[in-house]
Amino acid sequence: MPEGKEPMVYIISDSIGETAELVVNAVASQFNSGHVKIRKESFVNNIDRIKQIVEEASKDKSMIAFTLVMPELRQAIFQEASKHDIPIVDILGPMLEALTKIMPADPRLEPGLVRRMDEDYFRRIAAIEFAVKHDDGKDPKGLLQADVILVGVSRTSKTPLSMYLAHRNLKVANSPLVPEVEPPQELFWIPENRIVGLTIHPEILREIRMERLNTLGLKSRANYASVERILEELEYARRIMRRLNCPVFDVSNKAVEEVASKVLHVVKESRQDEQK
Repeated sequence: MPEGKEPMVYIISDSIGETAELVVNAVASQFNSGHVKIRKESFVNNIDRIKQIVEEASKDKSMIAFTLVMPELRQAIFQEASKHDIPIVDILGPMLEALTKIMPADPRLEPGLVRRMDEDYFRRIAAIEFAVKHDDGKDPKGLLQADVILVGVSRTSKTPLSMYLAHRNLKVANSPLVPEVEPPQELFWIPENRIVGLTIHPEILREIRMERLNTLGLKSRANYASVERILEELEYARRIMRRLNCPVFDVSNKAVEEVASKVLHVVKESRQDEQK
């Protein structure tokens, strides 16, 4: 290894190399300076490229940290590093080998799986934030960015359904339908297959609202839970849904998961139509 040169860590990965970089920086923090020069080589997927990188590393005072899952690439990097007497660390290998001994299936050996999982996680978080921001009619302009919009009277499971769908990476907004309040005009600009109406049996809705009032310590005979008010709201909602020409699902005695599966089917068909 050349003397007098600044130490360099080469990171070789078949994906971005973020995992290896995180480990290298964590270990480097144990030394006085807490800093090390890093040269990251991402998306390495052939032996010739590995030979080239190791040859370059031999010209520096260096070591190599790698995250490669394909066996032929892992073997090549060990062989090439050994030729040049370069210290090498296999970051994923020991864990991969240990898990292979206890897992019921063989590893998939697909480069980039960790990053794809991270991207899925961040999409889900963004969808949840979107659902919170656009819950119960907040920010009507955001309806135009939603994957699906849920409409219905109060207590038809719009919010829990929105959050469940958000965990499936869908951007969901929901808008309450109230006779005294005109629906946001944005609703009528959106394709009908991106809106889902939710309805419910009047007596079941009355029971739900009575329970809600009791929880809040309010009088059970409040107008919110009266049969007349509920029938008025449901009829108003039906008129709006007919104007929107959207699919309508009855949530009476239905689990959130059951209704969600129907909404997901609508979203799937909507996307297929848009791709035609």
